[in-house]
Amino acid sequence: MPDRIDDLIPNAKQIRTEAALKEAEKAEEYARLAAAAESEKHALIERLSRPSGKSEEEKVKLASTVIQRAVRNGMTEVQVYRFPNSLCTDKGRAINQQEQGWENTLTGIPKEIFQLWSDYLKPRGYRISYQIIEYPGGIPGDIAITIAWGE
Repeated sequence: MPDRIDDLIPNAKQIRTEAALKEAEKAEEYARLAAAAESEKHALIERLSRPSGKSEEEKVKLASTVIQRAVRNGMTEVQVYRFPNSLCTDKGRAINQQEQGWENTLTGIPKEIFQLWSDYLKPRGYRISYQIIEYPGGIPGDIAITIAWGE
């Protein structure tokens, strides 16, 4: 009977070893997935920090489409973009503090959107706002760009 019990119930040391191996496998998988996600995030931020490559005409048509769709839905403003604060040279500090010249901290696509507004939408009465929309850990996080035309 004792041999049969050992077959049925392994000793605690053996179980601890198996559990530790399983935990190590889970940790390795988590680390692999986290590294892949971080790599994708860096690639996306790198892509967003460069100009879009779209022509002025393409940008104006896209802006027109977005605005017209919002108007058809009864809206007087529309969030047109959301981006990580790392696309600002100061991580969004000037936007958060509403400092004069905050637009000079923009890079990549957020800068393109500001320029498009300045060149084509502002003269037609549209307003733009860049606003921190989340504060992870109490520090500025993502920033939203909103175009408005209502009173």
